[in-house]
Amino acid sequence: MGLEIVRAEGSFLFDKKKKKYVDLISGISVSSVGHCHPAVVSAIREQLKSYMHLMVYGEYIQGPQVRLAEKLASLLPKKLNCTYFTNSGTEAIEGALKLAKRITGRSELVSFRNGYHGSTHGALSIMGAETFKSAFRPLLPDTRLLNFNAVKDLAQITSRTACVVVEPMQGEAGALPSAPGFLAALRNHCNKTGALLIFDEIQTGFGRTGSMFAFEQEKVVPDILVLAKGLGGGMPIGAFISSRENMEMLTNNPVLGHLTTFGGNAVCCAAAFATIETVENEKLLRGIKKREKIIRRYFRHPAIKKLRGRGLLYAVVLDNEKAVQKVIRKCLAAGVITDWFLFCPEALRIAPPLNIPEKVLEESCKIIVKAIDAL
Repeated sequence: MGLEIVRAEGSFLFDKKKKKYVDLISGISVSSVGHCHPAVVSAIREQLKSYMHLMVYGEYIQGPQVRLAEKLASLLPKKLNCTYFTNSGTEAIEGALKLAKRITGRSELVSFRNGYHGSTHGALSIMGAETFKSAFRPLLPDTRLLNFNAVKDLAQITSRTACVVVEPMQGEAGALPSAPGFLAALRNHCNKTGALLIFDEIQTGFGRTGSMFAFEQEKVVPDILVLAKGLGGGMPIGAFISSRENMEMLTNNPVLGHLTTFGGNAVCCAAAFATIETVENEKLLRGIKKREKIIRRYFRHPAIKKLRGRGLLYAVVLDNEKAVQKVIRKCLAAGVITDWFLFCPEALRIAPPLNIPEKVLEESCKIIVKAIDAL
C-alpha cells in the first residue's frame, strides 16, 4: 500500500500527511481491541518499569507469564491447561508439531488445502497451497493434504498420523467456516487412530468469530491449541497449549525439548493479559452481533458473488482479483483500509477491531459499496 503511518489510535491510522484511515483489517486480525488501547499501553508501561527480558524462557519464574498462563487456563477446557509462549503464530505451530511427534512417536503431518499456518520451514511444509511452497522445496517429508470440509477424506488419517492441523475457520481461504459436523467428525477420527488434533486459532482466537475461541461454537476440543495475533493487543506473542501431561514430554529425551530466547517476553505477556481483560471488561463479544448485522446489511449487491464468514471476519467475494484490487485502491483513496486473502484474491477482507464504533463501521461499509458500484 505504500502508506507511511505515524500514529494509530482505536480503529484509525494516520499517515505523515495527517490523513486518517479506518483500519478494517486490524493488522490482519491482530489489533482486536483497537490500536494503542489505553489499558494495553498502561500494562506495557507498568511492566517496563520492572523489567523486560531477563533470561531464556523458562529459566526464571516471571509474574507476567504466570498470570497470563493462568488466565488462558481459566478460559479453556480443563485439558488445555499448560501453555508454552512463543514470539509468533508460526513459531507456535512449530512447537505444536514437535510436541505431536514427541507424544505419538509418529511422523505423518496432516493438514488441509488452502490452510495457512505460517511461513517458517515446518509451518510452510503443512501449508495448503503449492504456489508458496515450491520455491523452497525440499520441505519436511511425510506430509499429507486433505480437502477442507470433506468428511470422506478423513479416512486418509491413519495410525501413522502424528497430528492433524486445522483452522476451525480457514482465514486465508477467504473466511471459510468449517461445515456443520466436520470438526466433530475429525475429532472422532483422530480419537480412533490416535492422531492428535491441533486447532490453529491464530487468526480466529479472542473473539474474532463471535466467541472467545472459534472451536467453542462447534463444542469440539483439540489436543493442542495454537494462538497468536489477537492475543497480544499489538505486541508479538504466540502460544501452543495442551495438557500438562502432554507438555511434560518436552522436558525429557532431550531435557530441553523446545527452546526460545524471547518467548514469554514479560512486556508482551503483560500486554496480552490486558488485552484479554479488555475483551472481558468491555464485553466486546456482546457487541459483535450488532456489528456483524451491519456487515450483512450493507454487503448485498449484485456485484457481490458471496458474503462468507462469521463474527468480524468476512470475505466479500467479487468477480475476480482485478475487481478486488480496484475496490481496495478506491477505498484507500477514500480513507478506508481493506485487503485481500492469500488463497482467495477475489475477495475483500473485512476484519475490523472488535470495538470499532458502529457508525464508523457503517460509514466504511458505505464507502466500500460505493467503490463496488464504480466497477
